[in-house]
Amino acid sequence: MSEGKNPIFIVLIILGITVIFLGLVMTIILQFFGPSSGLGFGDKIGVIPIKGPIMDSEPIVSQLVDFKKDKGIKAIILRIDSPGGGVGPSQEIYREVRKTIKTKKVIASMGSMAASGGYYIASAADKIVANPGTLTGSIGVIMEFVQLQELLKKIGVSLEVLKSGEFKDIGSPHRKMTERDREIIKGLISDIQNQFVSAVALGRSLSMEKVREIADGSILSGAKAKELGLVDLLGNFQDAVDLAKKMTGIKGEATLIYPRRQKSRLWDIFLENTAESVYRAIKNSLKTSIEYRWTGLSYSYD
Repeated sequence: MSEGKNPIFIVLIILGITVIFLGLVMTIILQFFGPSSGLGFGDKIGVIPIKGPIMDSEPIVSQLVDFKKDKGIKAIILRIDSPGGGVGPSQEIYREVRKTIKTKKVIASMGSMAASGGYYIASAADKIVANPGTLTGSIGVIMEFVQLQELLKKIGVSLEVLKSGEFKDIGSPHRKMTERDREIIKGLISDIQNQFVSAVALGRSLSMEKVREIADGSILSGAKAKELGLVDLLGNFQDAVDLAKKMTGIKGEATLIYPRRQKSRLWDIFLENTAESVYRAIKNSLKTSIEYRWTGLSYSYD
């Protein structure tokens, strides 16, 4: 009886090993030839998503450098859906895009929003594609200050500050600004606004005067932005892909390569994101920062 079972048992073991082997093979294939891989067949186009507030430039800059070095990637698409963010991070990404276009075509594809710092980055690309209803523009600088002195008085809290210079605590939440403070802050904003205008003028091949006329902080639709010369083509993401293929001479289909996702446990990601969100909310509510950011709300067709 046992002799009759042995062949069946052996067959089951062989089938199990075969299934495991095929599973490993498929995993390797997906790992190296999937849409997030740097490998693939045929011509490739790199796609870098830029979503949400722009607060950290390192991941995007690093991905730009990686795609620029990859000889198999013919063009890069920046898929932007952002209200903007920090001045420094926006400028760092802009600079890397400007360096990248010297060797590879870069197309900015705007989603629902690419405003302020989002547009700052897009203006560095070779071409910009936007939906007619994309919220963009908002070329301007903003600084926000929290005033807590009245609240501190009510709860009986006072602060004593020792400083090396008159303006060392400028913008502090526990004292009101003086007129001289405001003059200094306005000068800083004007300087950084001029940097924004210069960057757009360079990236879009427009005169400084033309950009200054537009750079009043107002939000624009994609259609209006095209009229003003801030956008090249009205269309969706696929239109941006088609434009990239046309600009690089790609015939037929192209493989889209996305940044490889770091593998992490779901619970770790949840804890990390939650802690970071709480930290940023507290930090941003008390911290003064200067930003290329649009503070309005988005809209939708209901």
